[in-house]
Amino acid sequence: MSWTLTVNQEKHTLTEDKRLIDFLREDLGLTSVKDGCSEGACGTCSVVVDGRLVKACIMKVSRFDGARITTVEGLSAREKEVYVHSFAETGAVQCGFCTPGMVMAAKVLLDKNPQPSREEIAKAITGNLCRCTGYKKIIDAIEMAGHYLHTGKHVPVLDPQARVGDRSQRVDVMEKVLGTGKFPDDYQFDDMVYGQALRTRYPRARVNRIDISKALEHPDCITVLTAKDVPNNTIGHIVQDWDVMIPEGQVTRYIGDAVALVASETRESLQAILDLIEVDYTELEPMLDPFQAMAEGAPKIHEKGNILSSERLIRGDAHKAVAEAAHVVTETYEVSWEEHAFLEPECAIAWPSEDGGVHMITASQSIYDEQREVSNMLQIEPEKVHIRSGLVGGAFGGREDMSVQHHAALLAWKTGRRVNVRLSRYDSTIVHTKRHPMVMKMTTSCDGQGRVTALIAEIIADTGAYASLGGPVTQRACTHAGGPYNFQNVDITGKAVYTNNVVSGAFRGFGVTQSCYAMESNLNLLAEKCGMDPWDFRYLNVVRPGDVLPNGQIVDQSCGLAECLEAVKEAYQSGPYTGLACGFKNSGLGVGVPDFGRCTLSVENGKVHIRTSAACSGQGVAQMVTSIVCQTLDCQVTDTVFEMPDTDRTPDAGTSTASRQTLFTGEATRQAAQDLKEAIEAVDGDLSKLEGREFFGEFGPPTDPLGSDKENPVSHIGYSYGCEVTVLDEKGKIQKMVGAYDVGTPVNITAVEGQIEGGCVMGLGYALTEDFVNPGGIPKFKLGTYGLFRANQVPQIETHIVKGPGYVDYAYGARGVGELACVPIAPSVAHAYYRLDGKMRTSLPMEDTFYRKKK
Repeated sequence: MSWTLTVNQEKHTLTEDKRLIDFLREDLGLTSVKDGCSEGACGTCSVVVDGRLVKACIMKVSRFDGARITTVEGLSAREKEVYVHSFAETGAVQCGFCTPGMVMAAKVLLDKNPQPSREEIAKAITGNLCRCTGYKKIIDAIEMAGHYLHTGKHVPVLDPQARVGDRSQRVDVMEKVLGTGKFPDDYQFDDMVYGQALRTRYPRARVNRIDISKALEHPDCITVLTAKDVPNNTIGHIVQDWDVMIPEGQVTRYIGDAVALVASETRESLQAILDLIEVDYTELEPMLDPFQAMAEGAPKIHEKGNILSSERLIRGDAHKAVAEAAHVVTETYEVSWEEHAFLEPECAIAWPSEDGGVHMITASQSIYDEQREVSNMLQIEPEKVHIRSGLVGGAFGGREDMSVQHHAALLAWKTGRRVNVRLSRYDSTIVHTKRHPMVMKMTTSCDGQGRVTALIAEIIADTGAYASLGGPVTQRACTHAGGPYNFQNVDITGKAVYTNNVVSGAFRGFGVTQSCYAMESNLNLLAEKCGMDPWDFRYLNVVRPGDVLPNGQIVDQSCGLAECLEAVKEAYQSGPYTGLACGFKNSGLGVGVPDFGRCTLSVENGKVHIRTSAACSGQGVAQMVTSIVCQTLDCQVTDTVFEMPDTDRTPDAGTSTASRQTLFTGEATRQAAQDLKEAIEAVDGDLSKLEGREFFGEFGPPTDPLGSDKENPVSHIGYSYGCEVTVLDEKGKIQKMVGAYDVGTPVNITAVEGQIEGGCVMGLGYALTEDFVNPGGIPKFKLGTYGLFRANQVPQIETHIVKGPGYVDYAYGARGVGELACVPIAPSVAHAYYRLDGKMRTSLPMEDTFYRKKK
């Protein structure tokens, strides 16, 4: 039997029935069509079939005999020009993984309705998820594209200028809109083979025996590896506690643990080979509660015990201050997991290198972290692990640990073959980390005039089976527990506890999102006891330049938190059911940890090559460093070339975490550009005379460790501040979110707005709808039913970018925004609901709301 399909005006006849997406991607090389879920939920695989929008990941080609199919590659030259300009001009592109699917949804709409309303656009893209943007700018882009296509208006020539503080178009937009940019799984090689891990059946079980003999007999099987094949089986991001595979005789720690690793000649045979591996287990009772895990006599998940880390932050005498206070509030808050839900499932490709190591194509938050962990596993020199980054389809903290990179490298190193290892959506969900569940007991006090006097906090974090970033996340929850307020008496304790749950690690906000929810909610109760309006209470107590943060650090002159409150005052007072919250977030690792941003500028073929390993998962690293170079050199974007991260070409700029790259790598780039500027001036502006020269910038001022005996330690190089107002209607539906954020100088205003809008919508999901169900330590998860906000659910979002009174001259005054945008959302929503119905909501996701009824 055969089927004939016309794809992008070319006819193709098939005799093998397969998924439409596999035919388009694997057979025709149309890699704009992405597989984000394989369940028809995310829309990244959207194509146009006879004028209808179709999800290619769930339909077989036999359904489309005689059909005409269009992908982004098949758009007309005019359509391509319009969509690239519209998505660029409005800032509708971040990571880019969802973008071609969004364009296809837009095409179907605009072909039928050339002038749709914003509501009609939102409805048209409801089947397409975006985790980055918050949808507002995508709707803007489709609205603009409709205008150009309907009127025939000429698309303006791209402005080659980019300066700090402007709205210049991102340099990576075209490849993301048209799908020509490559994520790791988009790379196609004739000699590729495929790998996959066999995962444990139980969160906690003894592995008695692993029999691979039948699997090895499968005709497509290349090899089956187990723990005994790994030179060093225990690795980790910070703590070396994460097994590459669980060996015979040892106990699994969570449902994502691997027990064997298969390489196959074809991707289609992988599951059949895995099914032939026989594993004998003795199932054990999992420890799923951190308090159970801390109990005396509890089985040890790791040899050193079940407490990963303990933190204590003391300043002044909090207990005395509470005893003497006019008003005291004590409340306990509990927050659950949150799934990153980046749309690109993890994938890595590895093959042997000439020097006895491996080459790799990956998508992570640091190629040098990958190099370190892979070389540690293989026990070879780091320089023999050569990693270059593809595009990264979202991260939000979820790509800091090894997921597939180490398995791809191990298989390539052992077999001598080029190996692609890609996770399914469900495996991605169980393998990579989550936002930490926490139980937080908060006691706050104030005097009779409403000035805060003390905070006593106890925080217990469920870090799951492995350390990941659990220690630093818990530490950050503690150091930020007092919020951006004038608490001079604090006693804060925190523990990160191992359990047999999914691993918790870095997630946008990095512990601060959790403790901010507790602090802000407590402050509302404290204001109520004082008889003060919550806005007035905050305005009285927020830190200003020269004040001292709860951690002892003196607030610098750029702090504009009071100005943020002033910017949202009108919105807060606009109705009876509004909620308010403030937040702050550090830029950089801080607390005494060495931390450097780095950039090399090289003059090659008359262009300035910008080389840094700073990973971009959508936030716009390329645009940030390009704008800084153009600002410093007074040159055009066309005079520069941005290079993707590559361990053989780009210096180690540290991990894209802790909202650090704009400040740290931005300042390193400015320093390198300043040196280049001076060199250009020395040769009378003739760049050709500098051909082949390199200019290096590095930035990483020292900070003081937690517990420093200094009166005013410098915990972090910079902080960003913000506040958010939630406006509900009488039914409890969110009508509007109004935010004001002080991020110093916005390097690119459109990009900063996009980060804030995306963070807001992610925060709304955390607060209201994203319920990560984990019965017995085995996640019950589907992307389509998890509770991610879709375009037609997002309220109006209004953003104010605020500047403080002073200026700190690093990176032209810029600070981070990516994490901060998530921090104040949940407490703002909780406060609005409290004002609506008088009910305190002390757990997340909230129950008994317009979005989620009480269980």
